Amino acid sequence: MKIAYDLHIHTALSPCGDDDMTPNNIVNMAVLKGLDVIAITDHNTCRNAAACIKCAESTDLLVLPGMEVESAEECHIVCIFPNLDAALKMEEQVKAHLPKIKNRPDIFGHQAVMDEDDNIVEYEENLLVTATTLSVDKVAELALAFGGVAIPAHIDKSAYSVISNLGFIDDSWGFKTVEVKDLSKADAMYDDKGLDRFAIIHSSDAHYLWDISEKEHFLEAEKLNAEVIINILGQ
Repeated sequence: MKIAYDLHIHTALSPCGDDDMTPNNIVNMAVLKGLDVIAITDHNTCRNAAACIKCAESTDLLVLPGMEVESAEECHIVCIFPNLDAALKMEEQVKAHLPKIKNRPDIFGHQAVMDEDDNIVEYEENLLVTATTLSVDKVAELALAFGGVAIPAHIDKSAYSVISNLGFIDDSWGFKTVEVKDLSKADAMYDDKGLDRFAIIHSSDAHYLWDISEKEHFLEAEKLNAEVIINILGQ
């Protein structure tokens, strides 16, 4: 079956995320656009994933918990997990390697933790948009250890990507899938960077509701199931 996806979506917990990126708004927009599966991937945290999962319980939408981890090399790695428990274990590791820098909402934006009714429960005080002390290969290793998958994010961008910052992807890091922001650049990157050994996905990296993907990008899967999706991305 064809599964319409968007596996890189930020909530209002990411300081760069719009205040309207609430759990209900995200889920409803994804349903309106006809998506089958989305992943909630805030910067270095998964604290709004539970609320989004709860919001989707009355729909056919599958919501996967995840986060966009920033490595020590300032590379963004999307990590997606089959369940919330696994994502929270990853978050413990990420938090332990995240510098203690107090957020400045006037500069970076608010970091709102929300419940399933879009109520703000609290504001995360530690700045989330900064590099951890985890190397790229360690991020991938940890995601795999917790039953998830790690995907180099927006490798076609000129900043915060493995390609822009390091210039290559080593096979020993274990990545099987990479993400591009602009699919029109995929073929050129295959030729220039020798990336034909990877599967390519396109996700929105949505920080605003209107950026969430339309029903245009699909995975082939035997069924709509978290473990199946993880296996497809990591095989």
